[in-house]
Amino acid sequence: MTPELMWIVIAAAAVVLLVVFGVLLLRKPKAPKGGYPGTRDVDDVPDITDEGVVEDSPVATLERPESARGRLERLRGRLAKSNTVLGKGLLKLLSRERIDQDTWDEIEDTLLMADLGTDASVELVENLKKRVRVTGTKDPGELKALLREEMLALVDPTLDRSVHTEAVPGKPAVVLVVGVNGVGKTTTVGKLARVLVAEDKDVLLGAADTFRAAAADQLETWGARVGVPTVRSEQEGADPASVAYDAVKAGIDQEADVVLVDTAGRLQNKAGLMDQLGKVKRVIEKAAEVDEVLLVIDATTGQNGMAQAKVFAEAVDITGIVLTKLDGTAKGGIVVAIQRGLGVPVKLIGLGEGPDDLAPFNAEQFVDAIID
Repeated sequence: MTPELMWIVIAAAAVVLLVVFGVLLLRKPKAPKGGYPGTRDVDDVPDITDEGVVEDSPVATLERPESARGRLERLRGRLAKSNTVLGKGLLKLLSRERIDQDTWDEIEDTLLMADLGTDASVELVENLKKRVRVTGTKDPGELKALLREEMLALVDPTLDRSVHTEAVPGKPAVVLVVGVNGVGKTTTVGKLARVLVAEDKDVLLGAADTFRAAAADQLETWGARVGVPTVRSEQEGADPASVAYDAVKAGIDQEADVVLVDTAGRLQNKAGLMDQLGKVKRVIEKAAEVDEVLLVIDATTGQNGMAQAKVFAEAVDITGIVLTKLDGTAKGGIVVAIQRGLGVPVKLIGLGEGPDDLAPFNAEQFVDAIID
């Protein structure tokens, strides 16, 4: 080889090395060998059905979740169908030839059956009674408009219903999800992960429900379907606060945008478990601020859901409500009861069993769906 050719080869090799070195510098830091404690590769995670049943088949491909706009359009129709009994019942009563005190009592009873709550029901009836008396209207269209205005005022469209998931430099946003057994908490975390992935956010899940291995498996599978890693403990009964802390630390190391932490379903009358929930939040805050504490409530539990909300609010500062199983029920008034009782807005609603049946709550769409 001539000297000239040798220098050309050396120069070419140097250029290749510089390119490779530059690419490595621009990449995000990788997890340590073997992954973070409790994480598994996506291909190792079992599949899950829409009903939350874990299956043995591996996840083959990543799914692309539906956008928020598509969810809202589809779920609005489903909500309207489920609440038609309430809206049509009220309009029928208001459209009577003669509206006497017995009619107003029936309207109030209808609102109470919809779990609106006593105070809100009385307030709505009194306001409607005054406006109908003043206007003297019997026109169905005008009565419907009055009902819409009064119901919208109760639901309160001015509340901040955004789920705060904006990371700050060096720290991910942290969302803690709490609730009693059987309300669909783990499923809600999985569905919320899909919502965030659809918004192009880098998400990490923390399986802090260490009392049920199946819960961690289920959460891991929800994440795997959209390429989201899960931090978990392989030891059943491990300290939930420790797992939650590890998840947030992993989120910091991986430069994630959002860390969603699932917690064990706690019975609200178990003081020790509620104290443990407070500990989980305090330990997380040693690594990063908790931006949201979402309480998941089954809409079909009615006023019992209100009792649950009050107990959880005493244990940890609730920032928002997720109402699940709002489909197939005319008891949407629980939205008003919870908000008035806690001063905390409903931020998300679940209207079905499908993976993308979780959507942002919109006050105007909610009221329109009830009375249309």
